[in-house]
Amino acid sequence: MACFLAPVSLAILTTSFRKRFPAKWHISWLNTMIWGGAVALAVEHIAHQEIVPWPPFLTAMSSPADTMLMLGEMAAVGIPMMLSLIFAWLVIVVVYEKLFLAVQSGTEEHRA
Repeated sequence: MACFLAPVSLAILTTSFRKRFPAKWHISWLNTMIWGGAVALAVEHIAHQEIVPWPPFLTAMSSPADTMLMLGEMAAVGIPMMLSLIFAWLVIVVVYEKLFLAVQSGTEEHRA
C-alpha cells in the first residue's frame, strides 16, 4: 500500500540536509539506498495498481477504513524497513571506516 512512504520521508530529510552531515558519515550512500528502494517499491505498487494517476493517488486512501489499514501497514512494514536500511548503512559505513581505511593507511605506511 504505502509502506514506502516512511523511508521516502527519511530520504527527503537526509537529501535536504545532506550538507549538514559530516563527510565521514557518507550520507550519500544512505540516500542512494533509500531512493533506489523507494523507486523500486513505487514501481511495484504502480504495477499492482496501489498507486494510481488520479486523486487520492493511493488506493488505500479511498475510504477511512482503508486509510487506517494503510497507516497500520506504514507502522508495521515501513518503519521497520526504514530502520533496516539505516542499520545496513551504519554497518557499511563502520566497515568502510574501520577496515578499508585502516588497510589503506597501512599500505601508505609501508610505501614510506
